This record gives sequence, structure tokens and C-alpha cells, in this order.
Amino acid sequence: MDAIEPSRRQVTFNGPLEAGIRAVALLGAAYPKAFDLQRLTALDYLLVRTKTIEGGPESLHPPTPLRSPEAEVRRHIVHQGLVLMMSRDLIEQEARQAGLMYVAGENAAAFLDALRSPYLLKVKDRAHWLIGHFSGYTDAEFNAIIRRYFEDWIIEFQEFERSIGVS
Repeated sequence: MDAIEPSRRQVTFNGPLEAGIRAVALLGAAYPKAFDLQRLTALDYLLVRTKTIEGGPESLHPPTPLRSPEAEVRRHIVHQGLVLMMSRDLIEQEARQAGLMYVAGENAAAFLDALRSPYLLKVKDRAHWLIGHFSGYTDAEFNAIIRRYFEDWIIEFQEFERSIGVS
């Protein structure tokens, strides 16, 4: 009788817990710098798809053909992740003149040091690379880059729709 393989669980990397861990990694790499939700949402997307950046390391997640709508959902999930991580003192929210900003919390460094799985080590590595890569960019320059990516994603999405016959 052949052995029956145990069923493999579907693992998601895009829920609030995962987005929260990525936010802690990003904010830990950037400490003491703080970011708003918009910047963290963009960085979260780029963190798992670093290969889309010229000279970037291999992406953690595979490319997907329908990326543009993902940004709308991602912002909500990143916010949920931030709330979850704030409840564990891994992230702190600060009201500043520029608006609500997020910074690595009191327990962030110890938490990040405890992460040892191959995937989470790559998350930390990509976070440090990403923060270093964009460290010299002003907010306006970073936003211009994100707009360029968004425009590329819209064009890609429209081309995909045409290829499957959507009018």
C-alpha cells in the first residue's frame, strides 16, 4: 500500500500578521526613522518584490500578473498589521505635524533578533537592503518612483485585460 502524503496547508504571506512582521522589519531597519501608512504600504509591496527594483535582490514572492488592484487591499492589511504589532509594543504610533507616523517599538530589536526561519531571515535582509537603497531619496523622489511603478502596473494590467479579451 502506498503511503498517503499528508495534506499540505495553504500558507499565506499576505495577512495582517505577515504584513505586521514585515513592518517591524522595515521600521527596525530604518530606526529611528518613522514612516506613514502610505510609505509603509509601498515599502511592504517592494519588500516582497525587490527584484522589480533595478539591482534588487531576488524577490521573496513570485510575480503576479494583476498587481495594480493589490495596492488597495495591501494598505488595509498593512494597517491591520501595524495595529497588531502596536499591541505587542513592536511598533509605536506617533502623532507628528506630518500626520500619524510609525516607528520601531521598544520590543522590536529583541523580536527581530529572535526570528530565525529562512523566510524571516530573508525578510530582515530585504528590509535592510530596501531601507538602504532608498535612504538617500527625499519623500518627493520616493513618491515619484512609486508613481512610476504604479503607472507600469496599470499598463501591465490593461495589457493583461486585452490579452484575455476584456473590453
